[in-house]
Amino acid sequence: MMDKKIYIFHIDVNSAFLSWTAAYRVNILGEKEDLRDIPSIIGGDQKKRHGIVLAKSIPAKKYGIQTGEAIVTARQKCPHLVVVPPDYGLYVKASGSFITKLKQYCDNVIQYSIDEAWCVFDGFEELYGKGQMKNFACRLKNEIRDELGFTVNIGISTNFLLSKMAGGFSKPDKVHTLFPGEIEKKMWPLPVSELFFVGRATTAKLHKLGIYTIGDLAKADDKVIKAHLKTTGLVVQGYARGMDLEPYMFTHEANKGYGNSLTAPVDITNSEYARHLMLSLCETIGARLREDNVRISQVSVHMTTNEFQYGSRQMQLPTATDVTEEIYGAAYRIFEKLWDKKTPIRQIGVHTSKVRTDAVRQYNFFDLEKYDRLEILDRTVDQIRKKYGEDAIFRAGFLKSNVPHMGGGLS
Repeated sequence: MMDKKIYIFHIDVNSAFLSWTAAYRVNILGEKEDLRDIPSIIGGDQKKRHGIVLAKSIPAKKYGIQTGEAIVTARQKCPHLVVVPPDYGLYVKASGSFITKLKQYCDNVIQYSIDEAWCVFDGFEELYGKGQMKNFACRLKNEIRDELGFTVNIGISTNFLLSKMAGGFSKPDKVHTLFPGEIEKKMWPLPVSELFFVGRATTAKLHKLGIYTIGDLAKADDKVIKAHLKTTGLVVQGYARGMDLEPYMFTHEANKGYGNSLTAPVDITNSEYARHLMLSLCETIGARLREDNVRISQVSVHMTTNEFQYGSRQMQLPTATDVTEEIYGAAYRIFEKLWDKKTPIRQIGVHTSKVRTDAVRQYNFFDLEKYDRLEILDRTVDQIRKKYGEDAIFRAGFLKSNVPHMGGGLS
């Protein structure tokens, strides 16, 4: 009898926001020019200094344009750059089609963010034949391209971390394997900055130790790594050696609810930055709740520190709501109890649950007029953004902030 072997695919949409926008414009609107073939980005209004690059085309990448940089800087690198505002409603729908396609072939799909997911295939060799999983992955990749109009990369391995690393190899529209026996050849020569969860600060510390590649880190003395990087160093060194991800890294959100999370580009070390990030997450959640005409009555917050310590808490609200300010207020109160204000944070997320379609607000004497006004205000803002674009109106707190006013994984 053939032993069952578990294969894990990591499927990642290539430059998701730009690909989804381009596919919609070409396939639905009938436009001739494809944003993926010209220097283009998804971002805010290029005339506004707060706008940042959310996604870029391959031609734009050739100009040195990077995700997360200011649009003003990007236009200096490429004066004829085409800038298209984001459309989160479109992205949520495209993501839904993407996940639905994966579920046609796999009964264990784990969505990690709006544009990436893992598929766990247990015993599928009996269906497709031993050694045929890469051929099956190519077929799946091509079906997504031909039926949905955008490309993906698929990484194949026997654990979550290695499949994610494989999915990040050369792009776009590729299938790569990274099995334990291939780590030394395929992963170790890569720059250490490309290892999952190794940010700029950790990269700088490793460089000071003379560690420049993932292989350098894997072969380094454990005691030296622990002395300089503490728990963080040992965890990422484990990743360099092929250790799998902890379950909480990708299963922290409930199946039913509206969630949003992000891995911060730099460590979260002060309350002001944390507040902006959480408000950005809650803005998107609130808009999605109102779009679906539902309310929630439970808010939870989870976070992962730069030393890979995980924590989460939740709060029951007195009444169901779809008001952004109310969701944010609850989330930040939870966050203040969760964070010691000393330990840097790498990943943060907000999740709402106990979703209701028939919810009616239970007013009390003190908030009757306040939440009536906020509900009207939120829906008016939603209408303005739908008509004139997401950046047509935003809270003043984001005016001089480097945080996009609606962001997160939209998971």
